[in-house]
Amino acid sequence: MTSTSDFNALLLPSSGALALGELAIHHLVRQPIEGHPYNMPQPLLMALLDALAELPEWYGVKAMQANWIGECSGCYFDFQLKVDGQDAGETVAGYTPSPEAVFGAAYLALLPSHRLLHGNSPLRPLLERPLLEAALRPGADCLTEVTAHNLFTGQEVPLIISHKEQFDGHLDTVIGIPDSSEEDVCVATALGLRWQPVLKRHHDDTQTLINSAEYSGLTREKAFDSITQKARERKVGGHLTSSKLRDWLISRQRYWGTPIPMVHCGSCGPVPVPEEELPVALPRLASLSGRGGSPLEGAHDWVNCPCPRCKGPARRETDTMDTFVDSAWYYFRYTDPLNQDSPFSRTQADRWLPVDVYVGGKEHAVMHLYYARFLSHFLQDQGLVAHREPFRKLLVQGLIKGQTFRLAETGRYLRREELDLTGEEPGLQGGAAGQVQVSWEKMSKSKHNGLDPQQLVQQYGIDTLRLYILYAAPPENDILWDVKNDALPGVLRWQARLWGLVSKLRTARLHGPHPDPSLLGPKEQQAARNIWENTNYTVQQVTGHLAEDFQVNTAIARLMGLSNTLSSASAAVVQHSVEYEEALAALVVMAAPMAPHLASELWAGLSQVRTPPSPGVSWGEEVLQQPWPSVDPLYLDSPDTMELAVRINNRLCGTITVSRLVSQDAEQVRRLVLESPLGQRLLGNRPIKRAILSPRTALINFLLEE
Repeated sequence: MTSTSDFNALLLPSSGALALGELAIHHLVRQPIEGHPYNMPQPLLMALLDALAELPEWYGVKAMQANWIGECSGCYFDFQLKVDGQDAGETVAGYTPSPEAVFGAAYLALLPSHRLLHGNSPLRPLLERPLLEAALRPGADCLTEVTAHNLFTGQEVPLIISHKEQFDGHLDTVIGIPDSSEEDVCVATALGLRWQPVLKRHHDDTQTLINSAEYSGLTREKAFDSITQKARERKVGGHLTSSKLRDWLISRQRYWGTPIPMVHCGSCGPVPVPEEELPVALPRLASLSGRGGSPLEGAHDWVNCPCPRCKGPARRETDTMDTFVDSAWYYFRYTDPLNQDSPFSRTQADRWLPVDVYVGGKEHAVMHLYYARFLSHFLQDQGLVAHREPFRKLLVQGLIKGQTFRLAETGRYLRREELDLTGEEPGLQGGAAGQVQVSWEKMSKSKHNGLDPQQLVQQYGIDTLRLYILYAAPPENDILWDVKNDALPGVLRWQARLWGLVSKLRTARLHGPHPDPSLLGPKEQQAARNIWENTNYTVQQVTGHLAEDFQVNTAIARLMGLSNTLSSASAAVVQHSVEYEEALAALVVMAAPMAPHLASELWAGLSQVRTPPSPGVSWGEEVLQQPWPSVDPLYLDSPDTMELAVRINNRLCGTITVSRLVSQDAEQVRRLVLESPLGQRLLGNRPIKRAILSPRTALINFLLEE
């Protein structure tokens, strides 16, 4: 296990000048002050971008993360700020997309929103003075008395404050290099600054470096690599990064967050809590008002404390970390939740991780998932885990959206009681003037388009509601909640059909003769064979959909197909067929994960049947304790194709060969027939009213319009 100081390195800033209220995770964020996120010049950023190639099953999210991170084509260099040639105690990092031309820098530019103009830095008065003077010249950059010493090149350049409100890519500090930017030429010229040329263009349009110390003579490409590598080695910048990446602040004015282990001292500034005093325990508060700043501000006995460094009076940081700091690593803790000595042991983490499947909303794609990846990379770098990526596969589910009504003139969201929905188009109650816009949006109280889940459960039951949500769309798609016009009626009918199938078997066994498969004739035996094939096909398909591609809606559709096959079985097949019994048992077991209450009732009914189905089933156990149905090896050894009869208006016209895997899929069989020579010859462009695929025999019947 790494020492606490290693974790402090993850949580504490590199510069003591940061205001603690804006403390950010050091490895993630570079000086996020006053709500202005900065960028991450760590080599880890490149690793996070490159490692996306190792995540083939992060469908749809990889591109979002790559675009959010941006192209890592530039880097930062560290500058030591000076006043009258003396170190001012501040170091800032300036970004440039052209690190190979860094010897040609003319200035270092800050935004007016930079932390040095808003925090407690001693440079603030020096920087504010020219900024006030520049206010008389709108649109002009201003020169300051501060100079910036480039720790890589050894050159000193003026520090200027830009007139812009923002730079491209959410940056706040950029290096002005006229040789690589026409805009930088204009800024340097307007301020009367000098610079040395560093790029020489040749006749073949190649460029080499000049006036760049030992890098002179190199091409821009080779100089890019050499300079960034050397800067990294000297630890003064050079880490490739993106100019567009934005990182989160971690401070929140909440009581229940993780304490930020820092102390404010009037003499020493921000000071980390000593390792031996960690973890910082939150005080007990009598009440929470929900108003004002941090509730911890009022816990005076806890807030006031001695400075760990000078022992003078100091105050604890009263902001707490955002919950995303915890959610970025909770899956590690799950592997070893009772560990009292460390967050987790490597043995347990390596045993259980990485996570096989992560299920979450797409809104987490470039925030939570990004930081979870970062922390996993960090922990591997520290030797705490063996794996680098935390989640093998993602299942990004869609949203359930509600119908939303807005007043077109103002955009105000309308409540249902304000609407008149009796006409073809929605209007306002009482015939009031105003156009109503209708859309589908994420359910929200502010949009008045939400539903009370408890009311729906009371109306339909939890199994029906669960089946509806799972069946209405693939998991990654959004669902437009409209129970009158969508999948809910079909789900209700299917549940009734399942209940009817079990009741039918119970009735047959209660009042009919003792089951005897030898009493089945050739026609019934073929029907039983078709049930056996359909059951094995369904087990194969449903297992794949639930365990591999997570297309739960398709799995339910396949179960519905099997129940249709069983519904059309003759009384003799129901009474005497073992295949029917085993198919019904498998159907109930496979429905159980999605409708456990209904399946439990159905299983109780099946287990009471005289001469119970399949003797291999543990009828004394509950349905959720049953083994998952498996495909019969004989089915796997059977031919991959079969002959399917084709009828047109009930008249046999020929046969085609189809795959057994699609023989129960009506739409696919219909398409195969139409594409076959038989179908093209006999059906051609003739209008087809309906195509009926028999569930009992290998037959499809095309009904044509007269």
